[in-house]
Amino acid sequence: MTSTLPKKDSPDVHLVVATPAENIAQTVANSTEWRGALTLEAYLRREEVLIAQDLTKDGGLTAWMLVYQPPDGGQRVVLCGCESIKKKALLAKGGKVEDVVAHGIASVFCPPKHRGKGYAGRMMSEVGERLKTWQVEEGHSSAFSVLYSDIGKEFYTARGWQPFPSAHVALPATSTPSNAAMPVSKLESKDLPELCAIDERLLRQRLAKESSSGRTAVALVPDCATLDWHHTRETFVATELNGGTPPEFIQGGRGALVEVKPGSRVWCYWTRVWTNPQEEAPNTLHIMRIVVEDGAYSDISPATEEGLEKVKDSPVVTAIAALLSTAQVEAERSGMKEVQLWNPTSTTLAAARMLDSTSAVVHREAESIASLQWYGEGSWQDIDWVCNEKYGWC
Repeated sequence: MTSTLPKKDSPDVHLVVATPAENIAQTVANSTEWRGALTLEAYLRREEVLIAQDLTKDGGLTAWMLVYQPPDGGQRVVLCGCESIKKKALLAKGGKVEDVVAHGIASVFCPPKHRGKGYAGRMMSEVGERLKTWQVEEGHSSAFSVLYSDIGKEFYTARGWQPFPSAHVALPATSTPSNAAMPVSKLESKDLPELCAIDERLLRQRLAKESSSGRTAVALVPDCATLDWHHTRETFVATELNGGTPPEFIQGGRGALVEVKPGSRVWCYWTRVWTNPQEEAPNTLHIMRIVVEDGAYSDISPATEEGLEKVKDSPVVTAIAALLSTAQVEAERSGMKEVQLWNPTSTTLAAARMLDSTSAVVHREAESIASLQWYGEGSWQDIDWVCNEKYGWC
């Protein structure tokens, strides 16, 4: 069968939306790459649960396939596949903020027997074009699409997705909390709607300010639907690994909050990721998002040593350190090896160094490379991707 397949540019090769049967077959095929610590059977159930979430249900997730349709009308052959998730996003230019549509791409997979023939490259090029007008009102277009490459930067850059800053700071899990003076409150799922609404309001204000200089700023919206998708994924895996019962630590909160002063709070959301036991990558508690309520706060630039010196004595730094310390304890309690925070600002790096003076920013070159394809006017080089944090991953 493989020897009879056409070249990648054959007119008999097409990008299509998968049938339910094709999608299940592709999920089975890609399970070796994406199921992590789950069995195949559990992985298939997890995907069924996830597609029923608010973020992905009712067409929120699209399964794409590159297929070969034999000219004689025989059954088409799936060559490779991926998924896209419609996401709410914000675009700011000249101080004005607009609600836009964006797409996140996930689960890119080409079976080994079909690799080396250019199929995945053709699929991604065509998907990039289709997403420009996918699930938007007639006459409009999507603003951008994003993906998180685990194969370095070259492949997706050649297909239109430009690599953006992909850095993180990590802290070890520990059973000993820091001596932070600020009391910490755990966040539960019921707390998230109100906090997400506040976060979005603040994000709109900061995007307007960021874009007033003339550059265009974009951000994925860190809404409840997005957080619930991550938390549902986390709960499912934790329950499977605990013999079918949700472990106690899952009930211990979805994040944490500190009151810096009356009317000014700092909070974060987290999620745990279990890796394949055969892999070297550690189980990690990821800080999905850190929010500072103080309206005067505008530190959204990448961390620098100069910036760290300016903010290191701020009470906001102490508050974030208290959050990170709580996350370290939660990580230890749930079998995680470390806490990871993506694209730290000077303030968050200063907080990490309060807990571990050796904390340093790691720039990823091979895994989870945040990449963006811009569909609007001008060049991607004129775009600032704000709040490029773990919550946007899919």
